[in-house]
This record gives sequence, C-alpha cells and structure tokens, in this order.
Amino acid sequence: MNGVRFAGGGVVIPHFHKPSACLLHNGWFCADWLRQHWGDTLQPDLIQHIKLTLLAVGIGFAISFVLALIGLRFRLLDLPLGAFSDFLYTIPSLALFVLLIPLTGLTVTTIEVALVSYTLFVLYRNIVAGLRAVPADVLEAARGMGLTRTETFLRVELPLSAPAILAGLRVATVSTISIATVGALFIAYGLGQPIYDALQQPDIFRTELVAGGGLAILLALTADALLALVQRAVTPWTRAR
Repeated sequence: MNGVRFAGGGVVIPHFHKPSACLLHNGWFCADWLRQHWGDTLQPDLIQHIKLTLLAVGIGFAISFVLALIGLRFRLLDLPLGAFSDFLYTIPSLALFVLLIPLTGLTVTTIEVALVSYTLFVLYRNIVAGLRAVPADVLEAARGMGLTRTETFLRVELPLSAPAILAGLRVATVSTISIATVGALFIAYGLGQPIYDALQQPDIFRTELVAGGGLAILLALTADALLALVQRAVTPWTRAR
C-alpha cells in the first residue's frame, strides 16, 4: 500500500504492507508513521506554515510601522487607526476567512490577508507605545547635539523603542502561527492540514493530529525564542539594567 494524500484532504495512508500495532490501535504517537510521512506530509506542511507566518508578519509589520508614524505625526488619526486595528482583531477568524473568500477566492491570499489583519492590532499598538515612551529630555539632548530629525529617529527613537516593538513582534508571530492553522478548513495549506485531515476521520487519527499540532506548538516556541535572542542582542542596555 503506497502513502497517498488525497487532493481534497483526508487521511494519509501509511506506507505499510502490514500496519504496526500502534497504527492498528490508533495510538497517540506512532513513530513509524512519522518516519514514513515526514517527507511527503509533515515537512511540506511545516515549510508552508513558516512561509505563511513570515509573509504575514512581514507585511503586517510594514503596514503597522507606516500607520504608527502617521498616527504619531497626526495625533487626530491615532484614535481611528487604533480603533480600526482593534475592530479587525475582534472578527472571529472563521468569519473573516468566509468574508474574504468572495473577494480573494479559495487561495493562499485569503489566509494571508486574514493573518496580516490580525497582526495590526498588536504591532500598531506596540510601535506607537514604544515610540511615545522615548523621554522628551533625550530627544531634546539629541537635537542639542545637532542631530537632524531623521538622525534622531534612527539613532535615538528607534533603539529606545526597540524593546516594545520587538515584544509586539513576538506576540504577533506566535499568534499568527496559531491562527494560521484555522485556514486549513478552507485551503489545504500549512500545519492546519494534517490536523484537519485527522479530525475528518470517523475515528480521529491521533498520530497525525498530535504531529500537526505539536509541530505548530514547536514552531511557535522556536520563533519566540529566536525573537527573544534578537531582542536581547539589539537592546543590551536592558540586560545591564
């Protein structure tokens, strides 16, 4: 029997002439299934999930950064921009996917638009909070040293606001990894797909469910740890304090 993943979803049939005892009893962790289907199922889904996350967080950060600068420059716009990001975050993920399908179809773009929308809430707030927390006397000292507005922003404001900005980036990344699994209900893409495939079986295929969910958790923890290291590297003064 050959290992097959059907295009419309469904369980991945193991590469076994004789299923192991673990598979026969639908065990929670069948290592033989994981070994057989790492290359054709789990690894591709993991790579897809990483791509989803990187693209969504990257675009979301760029949009949030621009909106934060606008909100800081024009204070009257800060409240509506913040309210808009709040509103997007309150929309249930399933509902947002359904609302987007008539516009973007059953494509990966639908997932990406939804994920980017959810990142704005955390990223916009943290960028604004970080930039506003820069002490006024520090800015005055920078101007007194002859720094231009651009130099002050790049050499003073950005470094001092980095802890808040990176903290928001960590939260946005972890939440994006989690929410991205929901997209598999509509589009076979990412680590939500093995979870959804396992749940579709009359008897839930436990190994595939644990593998998909476990990889999503591991990916979130790894991403958070890497961003924490980046945060420590770019803000050495916080360690000293």
